[in-house]
Amino acid sequence: MEPPESTAAEKIILQWDSTASEDARERMIFTGDRQEIDRYLDAVDELQKAMSSATLSDSSSTTSSALQIAMARLEDEFRNILLSHTSPVEADWLTESTQLEFASQEFELKEEIAESSSDKQLEHQESNSSSTSSCYKTTSSIREVDLIPSDAVYDLRCIAERMIAAGYLRECIQVYASVRKSAVDASLKKLNVEKLSIGDIQRLGWETLETKIRRWIRAAKICVRVLFASERRLCEEIFEGLGNSADDACFMETIKSPAIQLFNFAEAISISRRSPEKLFKILDLHDALSDLLPDIESVFESKSSESIRVQAVEILSRLAEAARGILSEFENAVLREPSKVPVPGGTIHPLTRYVMNYISLISDYKQTLIELIVSKPSTGSRYSSDPNVPDMDLSEYEGQTSTLALHLIWIIVILQFNLDGKSKHYKDASLAHLFMMNNVHYIVQKIKGSPELREMIGDDYLKKLTGKFRLAATNYQRSTWVRVLHCLRDEGLHVSGSFSSGVSKSALRERFKAFNAMFEEVHRTQATWLIPDTQLREELRISISEKLIPAYRSFLGRFRSHIESGRHPENYIKYSVEDLENAVLDFFEGYPVSQHLRRRSE
Repeated sequence: MEPPESTAAEKIILQWDSTASEDARERMIFTGDRQEIDRYLDAVDELQKAMSSATLSDSSSTTSSALQIAMARLEDEFRNILLSHTSPVEADWLTESTQLEFASQEFELKEEIAESSSDKQLEHQESNSSSTSSCYKTTSSIREVDLIPSDAVYDLRCIAERMIAAGYLRECIQVYASVRKSAVDASLKKLNVEKLSIGDIQRLGWETLETKIRRWIRAAKICVRVLFASERRLCEEIFEGLGNSADDACFMETIKSPAIQLFNFAEAISISRRSPEKLFKILDLHDALSDLLPDIESVFESKSSESIRVQAVEILSRLAEAARGILSEFENAVLREPSKVPVPGGTIHPLTRYVMNYISLISDYKQTLIELIVSKPSTGSRYSSDPNVPDMDLSEYEGQTSTLALHLIWIIVILQFNLDGKSKHYKDASLAHLFMMNNVHYIVQKIKGSPELREMIGDDYLKKLTGKFRLAATNYQRSTWVRVLHCLRDEGLHVSGSFSSGVSKSALRERFKAFNAMFEEVHRTQATWLIPDTQLREELRISISEKLIPAYRSFLGRFRSHIESGRHPENYIKYSVEDLENAVLDFFEGYPVSQHLRRRSE
């Protein structure tokens, strides 16, 4: 029996059978003219209609065979269209997020034009599907771009609709996801998002990681707000309404692996070993991820992408916990910092600079940390039996400052406690006081220099600190200058019962010699001490001069004649008032002076 005559639709399908025709192998239908494309699609529609109404017969068998050939052909055409329009994101997309914040009116106009064009192309299919316009909710920060031209999107949807109707959903999604995932991977590579395991990331040095964190924050914003969002929209434009949540399935097939690759980096940082230098980059990560979370929840809103939303929320929680833990460990590190070698010249200790720079940076992250730091510091009042912990009750500051501010005050308290311990390693008590004055003054200046920090610390505690460095300055002057000025007293110089002269020249000579020797030693020593703050240095010199110079001038005025009437007066009155005034200018410069004071010209 002769085989039944092929229908016109089957002839069109077989004409493009690449297994039977070399011409069909070398040409692609969808690169030809529109009439040819529409003729082929109409033929597929005819076969599908015939299949749905046919009974089991030779005719239906032939139709089924032709339909299989058509599906194979459409799969090739689908892949070819995707490949023809697949490349990594353009360089101008890979800009900082601030440059992506173009005017919303321009964005909305572009969206309206795209939707209008899409509606016209897909109008004839609306009877077979639910609405093809995107119902995807965008946040104001999401910036979708056209990954594929609208005419190609139209062709892809035409093919997808017919493949899915014929039961080829899985094949269609697999082809789509394999091509688009390669494009996403290439874009991630351009954005420096590397394929590293959590273990790989945790083995990297911190300096390397700091650079990678900066790059990751920039890349994550572009990935979520531009790349992933645009992939989501493309899936909807091609697959939405074609049954079995095809758009969501193709989106997850495409994006899941790249998204995991992206978020694994932040996860690795969130569970890495804690150390003080990591705090600010962890806060940067936390802020960036927190800022992105609404966009992540919007882009990955479906049930099937729940795991990505959950991962992002968990990472955010772990970053917050890491920040809290690091602050607590930092407090302990400041308290326990073990260095015992005194800094030369009583200048500012490296620990003081480090801690104050650190808490100044903490104040820059005030808003985030106020939200994250909710528990008060464990102050010394709880450990009053431990001599290695300062005993201080912060309750007087509660209510007027945030919990974070209490932590900052506590850090300054334990810094002073540690510095006080370090001051005891100086053999010279005067230098120990100068050291404390320098360091507490530096703390005060750092607080005053940061409006954010000053507001958090508050003027009450700032006044206490100011009083402490002024007390240290007073203690320094007492321990140094009381004994020097003691040489310029009248007591012990008058000869008992002698009314004519009344002054013991030998005692006076000894007094001048003692003053000279003591002042020379103080001058020689304390010129090598350092007060790095010029204003504080000048204030202390003025304070010294106000005590020393009038006392010396008065002593010299009263007793000069007694020395000059004797032999070798230059051995006793070695310095003029001006000499001492000049000598005071050498103090606290941090470098040695000549062995002898500069003498007045004779």
